[in-house]
Amino acid sequence: MLFRTKMLASAAVFALTAGFAQADSHSETTAQTVVASVNGSDITLGQLIMLRSQLPEQYQQLPDDVVFNGLIEQLVNQQLLADTLEEEPARVGIAIANELRSLRAGEVVNAMSNEEISDEALQEAYDARFAGVEPDQEFNASHILVATEEEAVAVKEMIDDGADFAETAVEKSTGPSGPSGGELGWFGPGMMVAEFEEAVMTLDAGDVSDPVQTQFGWHIVKLNETRMTALPALDDLRSELATEIQQERLNEKLNALTETADITLPEEDEFDYSLIQNLELLED
Repeated sequence: MLFRTKMLASAAVFALTAGFAQADSHSETTAQTVVASVNGSDITLGQLIMLRSQLPEQYQQLPDDVVFNGLIEQLVNQQLLADTLEEEPARVGIAIANELRSLRAGEVVNAMSNEEISDEALQEAYDARFAGVEPDQEFNASHILVATEEEAVAVKEMIDDGADFAETAVEKSTGPSGPSGGELGWFGPGMMVAEFEEAVMTLDAGDVSDPVQTQFGWHIVKLNETRMTALPALDDLRSELATEIQQERLNEKLNALTETADITLPEEDEFDYSLIQNLELLED
């Protein structure tokens, strides 16, 4: 088998060389340039190019000569087997029809995807997305978590008497943020349990709350600072907005085509839906 493979590859290279020599002397190489033939059926350079473009990523990295010869062998073997098929099953024609429809539709979608999207269109889409959107307020807070209200009251008294909040958190807090001085970082509305969030929103920067009970225990909360969230910049959303615009254009085209097309659809329950699993029908 290895010897046959080498023979096929050598034959393919010879056919290509001859084809290129003829192309050089008469016309430039095109997708229709014949690189090999099997019993009169031509294998063209365009077929190789298309097949290579569809290879998995790991094969795309192989040297061109390796891929070239491998694809030649694959197409030659396929043609040899195809030539032995005496009667073409109906499913082959059905599959070809589906593939052709998909490829033709894909060409239209690709052409639309390559249409230029102006900066004005992107700005309009950006403005529409954030129309009426107000920035949220974010909070940076620290807390000391203890098990009982009595402990929380004692901790609050220590803070009121001048104890450093972060040092007290390291010493007293049972929460995972204790070792880091109780720091919780930045969070927005809805990110904390309701009781904790309500307490935070009553504080000014630098204030320390009275004991607050949540499902996790008792908290003493310090609001470090607040800020308003900034809306994302248009440039950060450019790719996302472009995709949305392309999809909208495609939907508009489909709607327009649907309105003018003569389309007949099945009535509800006209067909047994389970028929789509019946592969035997493809043999008719």
